Amino acid sequence: MNKLTISRNELMATLVCAVLLLISCSPKQHDAQPSQQSLLIQGVSIVDGTGAPEFEGDVRIIDGRIAAVGKLEVIAGDTVFDGEGKTLAPGFIDTHSHADRALLDLPDALVAVSQGITTVVVGQDGGSRYPLKSFFDEVQATGVAINVASYVGHNTIRAEVMGDDALRPATADEIAEMGKIISAEMSNGALGLSTGLEYDSGINSETSEVIALAQVAADAGGRYISHIRSEDRWFEDSIAEIIDVGRATGMPVQVSHIKLAMKRLWGTADDVIATLDAARAEGIDITADIYPYEFWSSNLMVLLPKRDYNDLEEIAMMLDEIAPPEGIRFTTFSAQPEYVGKTLADVAVLRGIDPAIAFSQLAAEADAYAQAHDVSMSSVAKITGASMREDDIKKLLAWSETNVCTDGGLNYPHPRGAGTFTRILGRFVREQKLMSLETAIYKMTGLAAKHMGFKDRGVIAAGNVADLVLFNRHTVIDKATVESPQELSVGIISVWVHGEQVYADGKTGAARPGQIIRHE
Repeated sequence: MNKLTISRNELMATLVCAVLLLISCSPKQHDAQPSQQSLLIQGVSIVDGTGAPEFEGDVRIIDGRIAAVGKLEVIAGDTVFDGEGKTLAPGFIDTHSHADRALLDLPDALVAVSQGITTVVVGQDGGSRYPLKSFFDEVQATGVAINVASYVGHNTIRAEVMGDDALRPATADEIAEMGKIISAEMSNGALGLSTGLEYDSGINSETSEVIALAQVAADAGGRYISHIRSEDRWFEDSIAEIIDVGRATGMPVQVSHIKLAMKRLWGTADDVIATLDAARAEGIDITADIYPYEFWSSNLMVLLPKRDYNDLEEIAMMLDEIAPPEGIRFTTFSAQPEYVGKTLADVAVLRGIDPAIAFSQLAAEADAYAQAHDVSMSSVAKITGASMREDDIKKLLAWSETNVCTDGGLNYPHPRGAGTFTRILGRFVREQKLMSLETAIYKMTGLAAKHMGFKDRGVIAAGNVADLVLFNRHTVIDKATVESPQELSVGIISVWVHGEQVYADGKTGAARPGQIIRHE
């Protein structure tokens, strides 16, 4: 037999081997074992969270993770969900949330999942639950619909170390003690350090204190996120301060809910972006998140950095440059609850006085009420304030390193808590065409995950956690308003967290698959 002669048996063996090799290398997705139970989401337009163009396909989920993506065949063990050509995206990641305030009472997280949110990052503005381990244990014991990650709050640990004497710079010994707490909280899974430098008592801290504490988090591989020291009067200095934190520590730093909240700042978004880009070019990993509204929500005294409500000149300047009387609306006023829903202008008319005098009086009344009831003044006088312009919001949102956040909660008095993500999809993407759908989804998922250091979510890809949202791109829109801030969005069809359906047909289900996401 010469070298070119092959027996019939050898030929058959060769063919069998070739067939087996083709099967093993086939691009068709047969990765699931027939005996495994799996969910096959079929017939969807996939926007995968990377910013890449959408594509038609299917997604198979096994044991809470994505097993395969592509044109998939139904196999034994599949439960098929017909996507009917709607849009499938990764679950939205809210990088600045206050859901921790009510999550244990509202474990279905309705206002979050109804706008497609599957993960919330809490411990914001310098305030976190303490100790984090206890909070995480409570969340897991209760069972919640969404995933939770948390920063450790600067103001929280200041209170732990400095007690009632926190309205001053910390001493070296106090900073060292705070550093020990941060180190322990990082070990418990905190993502990093959050500051609220416009709030008590962070407003009293020096930059050197902030950098020293941020360095502790950085040494543990953590991140820094900040409600910067001023979003109005000293905005430029405050941006320089967070850049300095990034420069000194080498850690990623993020500007919380970036905004230009003063008339003199309006129209300067391009300058701000240039400053941030210059810092990034220097090697500083600075990023931002944002919500799509022209008004904010906070406490009454945040408008007065010196906390002096008798300074009528400062109040008059603030009402002229930062938040006009008709733009300040009370969401809580414990001293006179009938003022809730009214603006400062309304109250001034009712009292027959100048708005600046009305502001001063109301602040004094809130202070007296807080002292009489031994509660914080910030808890008894809360407002929304109109201080921003939409053209600036759009430019800041469009910046390459801005992701989306709500800065809201589960029973929040501002519509951003219930409508942020759907507002962007419906108004900014579909109606105004500010950016492509793929870019918007990237800012809600893949980019948000990157900014928080999440490795296995935010992108629809095999091996990642199966946090997913299915929506109708033609109808998705927010419905929440100032008058009805918890009105649910429309157009979100279904939401899965770790492969379990937590929202469908406008309602939450019984599943509570949310997990704690810890810094590793």
